[in-house]
Amino acid sequence: MNISVIIPLLNEEESLPELEAWIRRVMNDNGFTYEIIFVDDGSTDSSWHIIKELSLKNDAVKGIRFRRNYGKSAALNEGFKLSHGDVVITMDADLQDSPNEIPELYDMIMDKGYDLVSGWKKVRYDSKIAKNIPSRFFNWSTRKMSGIKLHDFNCGLKAYRSEVVKSIEVYGEMHRYIPVIAKAAGYSHIGEKVVHHQKRKYGTSKFGMSRFIRGYLDLLTISFISKFGKRPMHLFGGIGTIMFIIGFAMGAYLAYQKIINSVFGMTSRPLFYLALINMIIGVQFFLAGFLAEMIQSMAPNKKQYGIAEKID
Repeated sequence: MNISVIIPLLNEEESLPELEAWIRRVMNDNGFTYEIIFVDDGSTDSSWHIIKELSLKNDAVKGIRFRRNYGKSAALNEGFKLSHGDVVITMDADLQDSPNEIPELYDMIMDKGYDLVSGWKKVRYDSKIAKNIPSRFFNWSTRKMSGIKLHDFNCGLKAYRSEVVKSIEVYGEMHRYIPVIAKAAGYSHIGEKVVHHQKRKYGTSKFGMSRFIRGYLDLLTISFISKFGKRPMHLFGGIGTIMFIIGFAMGAYLAYQKIINSVFGMTSRPLFYLALINMIIGVQFFLAGFLAEMIQSMAPNKKQYGIAEKID
């Protein structure tokens, strides 16, 4: 199979028939073998009913329905598991991402050798205050922390080599940082393509301003995991060792003052308590690193989501 298109959605009943027809037309015009995987993230409208109807009309349509809303990351993660295409395309269900971009994204993966290609909505039709300005700051800080030169990390339209999505796990709100996760997994040939962004035709956005707060917390998590996930002792043990040495040096200085210079009343000096605090916290950091190494060595516990129905 050439292409798997994964579409996470939440209450997008109006756009689904139009989106499926558009994707089907693009695939047929280019002679691609394909599948469309709709992942219903706990919709309360008739989205799942429409997906089932589309699957009866088009054998390429598949679907997963969660029992409740788990978030976009969970939807993408389950879609990745179900995909069979050589190239995996992700896009949003709101018709703001154009399926016409699929052939070029496919060529960039198969012919130009990219592991991942991220869309760049260079011209956006979102609210400047609510989305554009925060998004630019978010992308700038992510570039600085990750070292990946992308303009739009959060663009829903992306293309992946199949082995990339089979090698990573996306959870929480980590869908924004899939390029960072892929790079940490060794897939560093990451490209970018300017894509056409369209105004939302139906419904309203499902994301509020709180996503930026959660996004930055997730960025810190990803940065930590990518650098120290396999070697937590290097971080915690290093900090603990430095703090213990500083505390020990302070204690040695106080001992020298008392023994050699006969200076008494050392236990009433702030330096004495600072030395104790540094040594105690240093030992705690070192033990935290040791415990983290033990936990990391254990087999990971894959998160399970409550899937109500599946069309495969």
